[in-house]
Amino acid sequence: MKIGVLALQGAFREHAAMVRQQGATPVEVRLPAHLDGLDGLIIPGGESTTIGKLAADYGLIEPLRDFATHQPTWGTCAGMIFLAKELDQHRQPILGLMDITVDRNAFGRQIDSFETDLAIDAIGVPPFHAVFIRAPVVTAVRPPVEVLAALDDGRVVAVQQGHWLATAFHPELTDDSRLHRHFMGMVNTAKS
Repeated sequence: MKIGVLALQGAFREHAAMVRQQGATPVEVRLPAHLDGLDGLIIPGGESTTIGKLAADYGLIEPLRDFATHQPTWGTCAGMIFLAKELDQHRQPILGLMDITVDRNAFGRQIDSFETDLAIDAIGVPPFHAVFIRAPVVTAVRPPVEVLAALDDGRVVAVQQGHWLATAFHPELTDDSRLHRHFMGMVNTAKS
């Protein structure tokens, strides 16, 4: 199994390491040709405006949109913003695929970053220890999107829509590989 990791900016190396731990081959994606032969794609956290600008500069927006339309794709933090159909305020290049609206930097500045435990039924118990760094939040969910996790105050931080997965936090910065295993399961299901 080959899993691409968009490697324009952000935490792509950490995702590649987690993919390797699951027995799959990570492929760093920087150009449209790098998408060839991939079974799935992870769009990592980082600075969403920078990722969008670089993707546009390298001619990746349409190839990424086309790939994600047909293959399992997971966006974490900035990747969640990139997958969303709508953003609350900010305008930037996005793929516009998932039926969600996202608020960028919903929790404030870098100093407001935090960690918390989340119940995520899709991966079982115990709770997942989630790392939020200048994180977005989902402000609107439209069918057929499934909410996988929310904070205690009800703000949605993980969603799935068919073969698309989006998390507002950084699973690659923990030792817990359950969300990466969940995504690999989505890839296996799509291949069968």
